[in-house]
Amino acid sequence: MNSHDNTCKAFGRVAVLMGGDSAEREVSLKSGAAALSALKRKGIDAFGLDLRFNQHENGLSICQQLNEEKINAAFIALHGRGGEDGVIQGVLEALNIPYSGCKVAASAIGMDKLRTKLLWSGAGLPTPAFELIKASDVLSEDKNITELLLQRVEASLNFPVMVKPAHEGSSIGMSKVDDRQTLLEALMTAAKYDKEILVEKWIVGKEYTGGVLAGNVLPLIRLETPREFYDYQAKYVNDDTNYHCPCGLEKEQESQYQALVLDAFERIGAEGWGRVDFMCDELGQPWLIEINTVPGLTDHSLVPMAARNTGIEFDDLIVQILNTAVSCG
Repeated sequence: MNSHDNTCKAFGRVAVLMGGDSAEREVSLKSGAAALSALKRKGIDAFGLDLRFNQHENGLSICQQLNEEKINAAFIALHGRGGEDGVIQGVLEALNIPYSGCKVAASAIGMDKLRTKLLWSGAGLPTPAFELIKASDVLSEDKNITELLLQRVEASLNFPVMVKPAHEGSSIGMSKVDDRQTLLEALMTAAKYDKEILVEKWIVGKEYTGGVLAGNVLPLIRLETPREFYDYQAKYVNDDTNYHCPCGLEKEQESQYQALVLDAFERIGAEGWGRVDFMCDELGQPWLIEINTVPGLTDHSLVPMAARNTGIEFDDLIVQILNTAVSCG
């Protein structure tokens, strides 16, 4: 028996969990399909499972579905709520099914932009100043509440700012705001997706992302888009985003930023694999923006791009991610 056969037998029957009910469902389906194809090409007994948390087929609960499939391990390709926030991780742990990526607590923190920033700030890591806004205040019919809210943001942060739902990914519901006139509109958009909204100081400078795989930071990627910021269109639809990998930094500077990425990743208890996004201002000061504990695996995605730069092809990357499962069962 060769080593390839040993690898296949070690994993057993693998479910690639994808889809879900979050706003990132379509992206998740693409990530899951790509991961599933890769595992099959590697000879692993894998199948796809579209978990609809709110639409259980034949009345089956998620637990029942997973139990009936008799799987040995799960590859999580679920993005957003339900899949990236500790929920499915908790279900899998209750069923004693090994799974890829972060455990429950780190998944929950990583999906919550507010708590992530509070944790980073408390640890002395650099992250942009922000204000927390409640969607109920944004939607209030009391004009005085709305006016005080706008005044608070303007006085605290100045413009421009970034407005974002606290618990969404893929830049969904996010807007760059240049003046007070458009702030309320941006807050109303974000309020459609979340009860908590972050208004964050805008950092002028270059945008970078650092993928983490099994305790190592992959080469940094510098992102360049003609759009106002790296939004949903730039990430998944348009082909005019430039990805620089190598990122163009001096080796010593890149190593320093990679160390910050790993520190930020580990501070929330993350493990296995993921991605940390940060900005560098005009003085070269890095500012941590957010962490992704289940990054995308589409043809536009960043972790596969960085992995290729180190000689790790997509199919091998997927197997390495599967290897981050709690155990091989």
